[in-house]
Amino acid sequence: MRSAGADAVGMSTVHEVIAAAHVGLKTIGLSAITNKATGGPDQQPDTIEDVLAHARIAGKKIAALLAALLPGLGD
Repeated sequence: MRSAGADAVGMSTVHEVIAAAHVGLKTIGLSAITNKATGGPDQQPDTIEDVLAHARIAGKKIAALLAALLPGLGD
């Protein structure tokens, strides 16, 4: 994927957007990268604790972004 210009590859976002479009929903895609699965020889196994910790950080950033873009969302 890198040779094609990709910086990251999602595991499910595309499938979810396709399903949403299929039922007529308008969508915006937001994804969080929670681990570096490079596949390189020095790649260490990910722990679920590390992935969840990164997801918590990303979740807070996404929540702040949505709050700024969509005032009143939490009301």
